[in-house]
Amino acid sequence: MPNDQNMIKIYSAQNAVDAHIVKGLLEQQGISAMVNGEYLQGGIGELPMMGLITVSVVEDDYENAKEVVDEYESA
Repeated sequence: MPNDQNMIKIYSAQNAVDAHIVKGLLEQQGISAMVNGEYLQGGIGELPMMGLITVSVVEDDYENAKEVVDEYESA
């Protein structure tokens, strides 16, 4: 994944497993994705639980990724 491109959050996951499922679905469609925050789960007692783990994609892939995520969420 190129470092010079902006990453955009495409999905807020319930947990790390959920995030990696979405990442895998995106990668099956040729869309590079990155899971963020999965190692913050250890601080759950001190951190807000919502929005802790996210999946991000390169800005140029956002529209295609959104279609994949929308389909996953509607299933």
